[in-house]
Amino acid sequence: MFQQLEMAPADPIMGLSAAFKSDANPNKINLSVGVYQDASGQTPVLASVQTAQERVLAAEKTKSYLSIEGSSEYGAAVRELILGVGHEAAERAITVQSPGGTGALRLAGDFLAQHLGDRSVWMSEPTWANHPKIFASAGLRVETYGYFDARANTLDADALLAALGQIPSGHVVLLHGCCHNPTGCDPSPATWRQIAEVAAERGLLPLVDFAYQGFGDGLREDAVGLRALGDAGCELLVASSFSKNFGLYNERVGALTLIGADAEAALRALSHLKIAARTNYSNPPAHGAAIVCEILGDSMLRRQWEGELAEMRERINRVRQRLVARLGEQGVGRDFSFIERQRGMFSFSGLNAEQVEVLREQYAIYIVAGGRINVAGLTEDNLDYFCKAVAAVS
Repeated sequence: MFQQLEMAPADPIMGLSAAFKSDANPNKINLSVGVYQDASGQTPVLASVQTAQERVLAAEKTKSYLSIEGSSEYGAAVRELILGVGHEAAERAITVQSPGGTGALRLAGDFLAQHLGDRSVWMSEPTWANHPKIFASAGLRVETYGYFDARANTLDADALLAALGQIPSGHVVLLHGCCHNPTGCDPSPATWRQIAEVAAERGLLPLVDFAYQGFGDGLREDAVGLRALGDAGCELLVASSFSKNFGLYNERVGALTLIGADAEAALRALSHLKIAARTNYSNPPAHGAAIVCEILGDSMLRRQWEGELAEMRERINRVRQRLVARLGEQGVGRDFSFIERQRGMFSFSGLNAEQVEVLREQYAIYIVAGGRINVAGLTEDNLDYFCKAVAAVS
């Protein structure tokens, strides 16, 4: 049977990382995968995470399964982090612990496919390359809505709101909670309120991919869209990831939070989410979630973690500023100032497919085909090399 299989294409992002590892060029730069790197080019273990992990291991007495929905303590911590203390929506919300943010998205996909009938999941054009694959694999129809103005390198709010106004009632709208991947362009608080109003009026079901909380403008500031949807009374789903803001990439720590019309509806939905989880991965992993709980439940550790998160965010913003300045110094004629206005690790650089290919083949600079770069992969050691290469292909 297996001899009949043809070689499948490599993942557009992970495949580049594999090619990068085998590249012998000493100047090679990987700007494809979404992993934070510090000024030395390393992905660090946060000091708060190290302390929490030591405590978790010292207190651990069993390796038994968690329940299907995971730790209730973890669920409560997730809801407080994403919604803030005392938000009304928390009273009608439940949380299912998941293996990473991707696991939360797939769990949402399975749940929606089983219970929403013939309805589509609408996602921004562009969006994260894995989004359409996740939901199509779950058996859902995927549609797109306008989002990005490529000429101005900014969010096209008018096109976004107009598109949402045409989506049929009951359909699912996938929204990026902050640090839009791949563009780095987010709605303003005022636009978020308009999005929430349209979603509520048309009876749309928002599904918020919330993978980068704290990497944009701050923990509370980055949740403004999520709170706006809750304030409008929307039912919604929120897929959280703690890979980036806690640096827990290989622990696969995530959660799916469902906010219902009321608490009873949320509990009924939980019974079905548990079936979807059981038939998918059965039980969630415990270790990474225990680290998150330890940090969020201890005031000193939380302050330390928030400081480390702020340092990561500020480094990314400094790199954006230096990148724009160095490109200008290299004589690149194009205006790249939009990179400073974007948020999060990613930037839609505006580099076209031909330029991306030349950068990879001649300079060993690995960038996703659409031109998305991870600015956190740039350091003082490689920034000039990158800018000179961009100047050469521009």
